[in-house]
Amino acid sequence: MEKDQPEVLFVCVHNAGRSQMAAALTARLSGGRVNVRSAGSEPAGQINPAVVQAMEEIGLDLSQEFPKPLSDEFVRAADVVITMGCGDACPIFPGKRYLDWELDDPAGQDLAAVRTIREDIRARVEGLLRELGVTVAA
Repeated sequence: MEKDQPEVLFVCVHNAGRSQMAAALTARLSGGRVNVRSAGSEPAGQINPAVVQAMEEIGLDLSQEFPKPLSDEFVRAADVVITMGCGDACPIFPGKRYLDWELDDPAGQDLAAVRTIREDIRARVEGLLRELGVTVAA
């Protein structure tokens, strides 16, 4: 079955920081031309408040988002699976492209550190979109 848009899955341990930021940035910067999901191998109870604040600063509202569990279904649907510190928790399926982004965990970090992580993620997302042939939206 042909897809009209690439699908990207971001996975971190708690789905409360890095993967949520990456998903929101991908949705925004792709202008909706990428289907994007995020999940956690051990989802937390809520998104890190510093992450919510850092994303609000750039006009992205994560206040209604919540950590979601990783499922085989999410991985099967994805064209690209990007892991962020979840180790071997992510199932491996043939034919999928896997990338591991080594990023600091925003848990326990102050807002300045979370901003730095956010900008690192933004740069990586922009590179990923270019690799996928998707024009980066302003």
